[in-house]
Amino acid sequence: MNKRYLDITDVGIEFDTNGKKFRALQKVNLQLDKGEFVSLIGHSGCGKSTVLNIVAGLYQATEGGVCLEGKEVSDPGPDRAVVFQNHSLMPWLSVYDNVALAVDQVFRKTMSKAERREWIEHNLRLVNMDHAVDKLPGEISGGMKQRVGIARCLAMQPKVLLMDEPFGALDALTRAQLQDSLMTIQAELGNTVIMITHDVDEAVLLSDRIVMMTNGPAATIGEVLPVELDRPRDRLALAEDQAFVHLRQQVLEFLYAKQAVRKPAEPAAVSPPQPPRLAAVQRSGDSDSPGDSNDFEAA
Repeated sequence: MNKRYLDITDVGIEFDTNGKKFRALQKVNLQLDKGEFVSLIGHSGCGKSTVLNIVAGLYQATEGGVCLEGKEVSDPGPDRAVVFQNHSLMPWLSVYDNVALAVDQVFRKTMSKAERREWIEHNLRLVNMDHAVDKLPGEISGGMKQRVGIARCLAMQPKVLLMDEPFGALDALTRAQLQDSLMTIQAELGNTVIMITHDVDEAVLLSDRIVMMTNGPAATIGEVLPVELDRPRDRLALAEDQAFVHLRQQVLEFLYAKQAVRKPAEPAAVSPPQPPRLAAVQRSGDSDSPGDSNDFEAA
């Protein structure tokens, strides 16, 4: 029996929180083929970033595990590159040197200095940033910084590209431009991609499958939606495409009907005053993982 390229098998994880165990994930199972683009979507607190961090090797699962090409993932490695919502560029290094930092780390022993320079310039051309090689991060826009961050990850030639809301902090126009660039790059390079998003349209536009997570604690995969839209995809043509609209509706139904976040009931007017309850909702992102700062939005 053929194994998938990336296997996430029976993954669960617990965190110690003030001396108590908090179960963030329970029996997460997902298999990806090589070159597949998969989006993770769900309400804040459902453990999307935790799944990504386990695949990246930044967290160790309490149960289950991850295998990439038949090898167990236990630590971070250059075969899995992460693009964060925050570009994470070194502010004192130029655009070129930020990418060179990763290339030198991975290819110092296998590429000559001239080969590394050509490889850095090639990856900056892929994201249309070759005109700004000498600029510092403080001298370029947020969208340009994200392009450099993507170039740095691509230059590592990772087997899997992990993207944690990479366009979440950008304006709508810049976001659309980078989505189009990502589709072009992925088509050219055939990268295997796992992307976290809160944007339904983004998930449908970019993905081969959309993985919809249940609410935490003990979150898991609720449904997996295949996106059988022809590639290349044109966002303008898809805007009124009935298949696109139907897929979008299916994701919204899961998020807002099947996984609706219910507010606590208001106390009846005749009831005696009750002691205040501790809020169990952390609104700054996934309750089990730092850095996931956007609430769900259906754009």
